[in-house]
Amino acid sequence: MTRAYVIDSMPSPVRIMKRHQWYALVFLALFFAAGSAHASSPPITYRYLHHLFTLNPDEFPHWRGVKEEWASNGIPIRALPEFRVDGDDIPPLPLGVVRRIVPGWNRIAIQETLKERIAAVLDRAPGSVVIRRNASGTIVFDGVGLPGRTVDIAFAAELTVTAIEQGMTNIILPIEKLQPALLVEDPALRAEGIRELLAVGESDYNGSPISRRHNIALGLSRFSGILIPQGAEFSFDETLGPVNEYTGYWKELVIQGDKTLPDYGGGLCQVSTTAYRGVWEYGFPILARRNHSFAVRYYAPQGTDATVYPPYTDMRFLNDSPGAVLIQTHFENGFAYFLYYGTHDDRKTQVIGPYTWGHTTPPPDRTEYTTEIPPGTTRKVGERVPGLHAAWYRIVRRGENEEIEEVASIYEARPFYLQVGIKPSADAFTVPIGPELPTP
Repeated sequence: MTRAYVIDSMPSPVRIMKRHQWYALVFLALFFAAGSAHASSPPITYRYLHHLFTLNPDEFPHWRGVKEEWASNGIPIRALPEFRVDGDDIPPLPLGVVRRIVPGWNRIAIQETLKERIAAVLDRAPGSVVIRRNASGTIVFDGVGLPGRTVDIAFAAELTVTAIEQGMTNIILPIEKLQPALLVEDPALRAEGIRELLAVGESDYNGSPISRRHNIALGLSRFSGILIPQGAEFSFDETLGPVNEYTGYWKELVIQGDKTLPDYGGGLCQVSTTAYRGVWEYGFPILARRNHSFAVRYYAPQGTDATVYPPYTDMRFLNDSPGAVLIQTHFENGFAYFLYYGTHDDRKTQVIGPYTWGHTTPPPDRTEYTTEIPPGTTRKVGERVPGLHAAWYRIVRRGENEEIEEVASIYEARPFYLQVGIKPSADAFTVPIGPELPTP
């Protein structure tokens, strides 16, 4: 079971980096206050790895209820069985014993909300997979090895009550994790250390247009069955290969400088972000990672994305586990997955974040007149997006040693950007469009 905590304030990132006691770092991982600890019913953020859920108790009046308080001569006590008749009616009480009805919390109502808003997203049954080679020697998967997980709703409700009563704003969700049923039939894979599930990268691309979904599915397929030898570096770009119309990709929105325009492979950063999250949360050394130039909604929470633009911008990591690592990819219901199989070592990893600051509003709307589109037509090439800085901290502990890494991301504020087509003339000027390194 994943341990659960509530906490109420946020330290300086500098102080985080100066602390070397594991218990203190775990403690620091549990907060990032959304408001003052003394505010009335501040929003509560529930955390599990990069999954964040924020609920405001004031939006759920049915959470409030009543409770009994008992006291004997002014000292709080628990109600004894003899204070009740048939478990309900109150008989005459001993001298000095007082019962009061005071405001309290309806834990059943809180549990129902947590089931609907959190457990419905996180809960899943463990999967089952058989890994083998076919007649041509290709690695194939029969099934999907996703781990099961269940939110302990009753415990989470108790933590919620504690957080509300003490003005705390963050809760680490109590999660029970179940390993998938895994059978590795190929003896060569077993000999290389493919024995168990190490990590899962996950991202949500619901709401994507058909062309983006197509590119994501195609991109994911390029990685399933890839075997990374022990001690080897993994390059996302090299594994992905060429991205163009001849390799099957469709045009979809891509960040190109200060504009967002259709190009082949738009959406592949959903694949690289999914791949990155799994290895980052497991604790593999990250050799290359870059955030997008502005915050993209598909990659929330910000600071957990990894943009790619082959061959200029890559996502790379080192397989420093005891054996080889095998990748399986999967998608369903608008979610993308990277599953990493191998051999566990003694590392324990904690990710803390996001710590955000430097929030800026979008610049004024922008209009550009161009001959690149037919005269009299318009083309939207940018949405209003606020800017921010985001930082996550990863603590990787091996035995008595631990490493603290900061992952910093800077996201620009972007304006609403509209192009208007005009007829070519000697005075017309069109800003040339050059590809920027990031792409969504």
